[in-house]
Amino acid sequence: VEEAVAKGDQAHVEEEIGDLFFALVNVSRFLNVDAEQAMRSANRKFERRFRALEADLAERNVAIAEQDLETLDKVWEDVKANEKSGDDA
Repeated sequence: VEEAVAKGDQAHVEEEIGDLFFALVNVSRFLNVDAEQAMRSANRKFERRFRALEADLAERNVAIAEQDLETLDKVWEDVKANEKSGDDA
C-alpha cells in the first residue's frame, strides 16, 4: 500500500486496499469471527461515537464544520473515554 501511495497510482492503491480487506476476512475466518458482523459492529460503534461528538459540539453551540482537526480529535477521544468509563450509559 505504501509503495502504491508513494507512486501516486490510485488504481494500485485501490487494488492493495482490496488485498488488505481480503486478508482481514481470511484472518477472521481462521479466528472464527464473522467478518461481516464485525464490520457491522464497527460501523455502529463509529456512528454512536460520531453522534456523541455532534451532540457535544451542539451543546456548546459550535459548528462541526468550523472546527479544526485537533479540536475534533480531542472531542473524539473524550467521547471514547466516556464510553469506556460508562459515563454515557
